[in-house]
Amino acid sequence: MKDNSLQKESRADRFASDPRIIEAKKLILNTMEEYKQKITVISPSDPKKELRYKELIEEFNRMRGGNLWYPYIGSGMGNGALVELLDGSIKYDFIGGIGVHYWGHNHPDIVDAALNAAIENTVLQGHLQQNFETVEFSELLLQNSTMDCCFFSTSGAMANENALKIALQKNSPASRILAFENCFAGRTLALSQITDKPAYREGLPDTLYVDYLPFYDPENPEKSTEKAISVLKNHLARHPKKYGAFIGELIRGEAGFYPGSHRFFSSLMSILKKEGIAIIADEIQTFGRTDRLFAYQHFELEEFVDIVTIGKLSQVCATLFRKDFQPKPGLLSQTFTGSTATLRCGKMIIQSLLNDGYFGTKGKIQKLHEYFTAGLENLQKKYPNAIKGPWGIGAMIAFTPFGGNKEKVLEFSRNLFRDGVISFIAGENPMRIRFLIPVGAVKEKDIDEVLKIIENLLKAE
Repeated sequence: MKDNSLQKESRADRFASDPRIIEAKKLILNTMEEYKQKITVISPSDPKKELRYKELIEEFNRMRGGNLWYPYIGSGMGNGALVELLDGSIKYDFIGGIGVHYWGHNHPDIVDAALNAAIENTVLQGHLQQNFETVEFSELLLQNSTMDCCFFSTSGAMANENALKIALQKNSPASRILAFENCFAGRTLALSQITDKPAYREGLPDTLYVDYLPFYDPENPEKSTEKAISVLKNHLARHPKKYGAFIGELIRGEAGFYPGSHRFFSSLMSILKKEGIAIIADEIQTFGRTDRLFAYQHFELEEFVDIVTIGKLSQVCATLFRKDFQPKPGLLSQTFTGSTATLRCGKMIIQSLLNDGYFGTKGKIQKLHEYFTAGLENLQKKYPNAIKGPWGIGAMIAFTPFGGNKEKVLEFSRNLFRDGVISFIAGENPMRIRFLIPVGAVKEKDIDEVLKIIENLLKAE
C-alpha cells in the first residue's frame, strides 16, 4: 500500500510486532532449519514404512474416487528442491504441484509469511470481509501490469471463467469464442468446451461455441502465421459479429511448452482488435516464468491484451482487466478470495521476483534455463535417438524422449519418480516430459543431479 499508516497504527500490527511473537517465530524458523539439514540428497523409501504407505495410498485413492497420478503423499517437510514423502523417501520436486511451489519446500520466507498469516483474525478472506493483504496484493499486480482492475479467485479455472464472463458481458450479444488448437483452459463445464481435448467434455452438454486457430510453428514461422490469419478471417466471415472473446496461452503449457512470437500474436490480435473482440491472455501457468512478470509483456503485446489471468505461483489466482471492461454489479463474486497465508506468500514471491534479479535476459530465470537446457543438449548429443528438444522457455523446461511415444514417455515419467525426480507429462503427439523448476530454491547442483538420473534412465533403454 502506498500509505500503510493505517495498518501500522492497528492493534494487529502491534500484536505482530510484540517481542514475544517475534521470538516465537524466530524459534520456529530456527528449528525448521535444523530439520531441513537432514534432507540433503534423494533417498529411497524406508522398507519398514512401505506396506503401510501402500495401504494409505489405496485408502486415499478410494476416498477421492480415482487414483493419484503418482503414489505421492508428502510428510510436510522438505528442503528447497527436495521433498520428503511419508514412506521416508526423498525426491527432487521439479514440477511443484504443476507450478504452485515456485519457492520449493520449507523456504524460510514462505514459512515466515505463513506464520504472520496464522496470527491474524481470519483464515480466509473474501466476500464482505477483506484484510489489507488483498489491497496490497492487488496494488502490486496492477502496478506491474497494464491493467486497471484485479479480481482474485481460488483457482485458475475460476479466473478464466471470470475473464470469459467479463468479456462476453461487455460484447453481448456476441457469444462465440476463439482459441488455439490443442489449448488447455480448464475443466469446468464452460472451460471444458474450450480445452481442446474431447475426453474432458465427454457426456457434458454444450455450453459454448468455440472455433480454433492453428498455433505458431517455429520451423515455419511465416507460413504458420499466414495460415492462422487465413483461418481467423474465415471464422470471422462465417460468423460475423458473433465472437465475443479470444482466449489463448501465449506459451502452450499443457501441449508441451511451445511459445509463439510477437509477430504471430500481433498479426492475429490486430485483426481481433479491429473486430472489437476481447483478447484474454491465459497466464495461469506462464505467469512469472519468463524474463518478464507477465508473458504478454515478454512478447510485447501490451497494446493488445484486454484481460489477463494468473495463478499457480501466485498462490491465489486473479483476473486482471482494463477499466473499460469493468463488469456490471452482480457478475462477479466469491465466498472467499483465498487464505490470508496464500495472499501473504503470493505477494512475497512476486516481490522477490521483481526485486531480486529474477527477470531480464541475464536474470536468474534465464540463467537456470540456459544451464538446464545445456545439460539436456549434451544428453541429446550422447543419445540422439533417445532425447530431443525443443526445451521450453524460462522456468518451463521440456524434452521429448523416445520420439514422444505415449507408452514409453509415461513409463519414463514413472521411472523418474521411482528414481527420485518428480516431473510430469505434456502434449500427446508427441508426448513430452516437462519440468516447472522451483526457481526460488533450485541450485545448479540440483539440476546436475536430475540430469544424472535422466541420463541413467536413457542408458537403460
